[in-house]
Amino acid sequence: MKNSILFFVLISFTTISTAQIHEVGLSFGGSNYVGDIGRNYYLYPNKPAGAVLYKYNWNPRIALRATYSYLPISGNDADADTKFRKDRLYSFSNTIHEVAVGIEYNFYEFDMSSDDKTWTPYLILELVGFNYNNVLSHTAVNNINIGNKTSFAIPFGMGYKSKLHKNLAFAIEAKFRYTFEDDLDFVTKDTPAINIEGIGNDWYMFTGVSLIYTFGRPPCYKDGF
Repeated sequence: MKNSILFFVLISFTTISTAQIHEVGLSFGGSNYVGDIGRNYYLYPNKPAGAVLYKYNWNPRIALRATYSYLPISGNDADADTKFRKDRLYSFSNTIHEVAVGIEYNFYEFDMSSDDKTWTPYLILELVGFNYNNVLSHTAVNNINIGNKTSFAIPFGMGYKSKLHKNLAFAIEAKFRYTFEDDLDFVTKDTPAINIEGIGNDWYMFTGVSLIYTFGRPPCYKDGF
């Protein structure tokens, strides 16, 4: 097992760049959440959302990335697929502001200046912090004191990217966030006078398309470190 991990690390780092390639981009798509209100579909974007991103291509396999995302979320029991929620008819809306930093690992080498390394699927591994409106106190169903809260999430995602023309590329991404919170929808197991279905923490997701511009000196990758 240790030898396999060492081999993976060496493969990732044997083509370190002596140049710098930068990417900036805009993402447009949709966000959704899974929690105590409405539908429970993990890939069902229903609110317009967007993001701005920056990447530093360390080598053809790995890019360091930073992203700010604007992610409205909402839920309505009228759209739920269980009778309990349809009869209850709660609804909510909230907005998540997210900052994420991490790495993008390409399954194949990706090099915009080459003729044959211009597309790849990839995995996204990040650290995520987010801010949202939360319930400070909830003494009755119609008596809610709203505040503001910052928290963290366990993130994972995947995507596909390809060169479009010269310095332009596009990407399709799906990102999933499991939070340590149960009040993105202003409802928790401790909320007075509200019956909920399940007591798990909330999720939120983003699915979208990115337009990316690459700049900097052309890559000059080495075969060794």
